[in-house]
Amino acid sequence: MAETQSIRADHLAIATRVPEGARVLDVGCGNGDLLALLQSEKHVNARGLELSAADAGVALARGLSVIQGDADSDLGVFPDNGFDVAILSKAIQQMRRPVFVLQELARIAPEMIVSFRNFGLWQRRISLMTSGRMPGHRAWHDEGALHPSTARDMIELSTELGLEVVAMAPMHRNRVGGFRDAGLSRLNWGADEVILHLRRT
Repeated sequence: MAETQSIRADHLAIATRVPEGARVLDVGCGNGDLLALLQSEKHVNARGLELSAADAGVALARGLSVIQGDADSDLGVFPDNGFDVAILSKAIQQMRRPVFVLQELARIAPEMIVSFRNFGLWQRRISLMTSGRMPGHRAWHDEGALHPSTARDMIELSTELGLEVVAMAPMHRNRVGGFRDAGLSRLNWGADEVILHLRRT
């Protein structure tokens, strides 16, 4: 079992999409919890990129291979097809250049796993209608909420970039539903967060 005491449900779900022994790049890896899980459970060859120097330092202290850097500008250091899977967990909406980041991930790895908060959730739609204010867990002007988007927005962007949606899973209150290859409308309406498994075509 991984070294963390409490493993996040989304990390466990992401791990089910990663092949045994794969070469994995985790972008926005934080303190390395997901990397540690993947190394322990899937025996992957894992690398991480983290903007926060403090979090990168924690990951390094855990013996993980992590470099401090900015995905908006530093993904060029990774070679074409240098990894089997690239992961971007709960970070795409904080990127200044989300299109560039997705394009770079597709260059680096043929398989991508991207998770994000779904602003199409029905409670958020009602909140916007009734309050006239942008719903979310932080202020609309906060630097950490640069690109609020819905599941439909993210899937349409992925398709425009030539990425195939292999499977998608809803997450609500720290519980992840099963991965499916259809049902976007229901997902867009009912999921608090979404995990997408994408593939370069």
